[in-house]
Amino acid sequence: MKEEIKWTRIIYIMGVIALIIGVLDPLEGSVIIVAGSALVALSTYITHDRHWKIFLLTTVMIVIGVFFMFYFSSFGGFGGNSTLSWWWSTLILPYPIGWLTVISLLIVRDFKKKR
Repeated sequence: MKEEIKWTRIIYIMGVIALIIGVLDPLEGSVIIVAGSALVALSTYITHDRHWKIFLLTTVMIVIGVFFMFYFSSFGGFGGNSTLSWWWSTLILPYPIGWLTVISLLIVRDFKKKR
C-alpha cells in the first residue's frame, strides 16, 4: 500500500533548509531566509501546531527587518559618507532577532521530540 505524501512536512523541511542556507550571505540570503521562515510558519499553521503564532510573529519580524535593510542599503548604508546615522540601523534588528528566535525554537522542538 502506498504511503501518502505529507506536503506539510515537505514544506516544513524546505523552510528549515532555507533558514540555514540563507545564513551563508546575510544580505542576499535574507530573501531565502524570509521564504524559509514563511514556509515554516505556513506548515505549522496548516498542521495546527501550538507554536504557529510564534513562527508567524518571527516571520513578520524578519520581513520588517529585511525590508529596512534593503531600504537603507539603497541609500548607501550607515555612517561614513552616508547621510544616515547609525541609529537608523535599529530598524534592522527585528531581522536577526526573528531569525535567532526561529532557530532557537526549532532546536528546542527537536530536543523535546527526542524525549
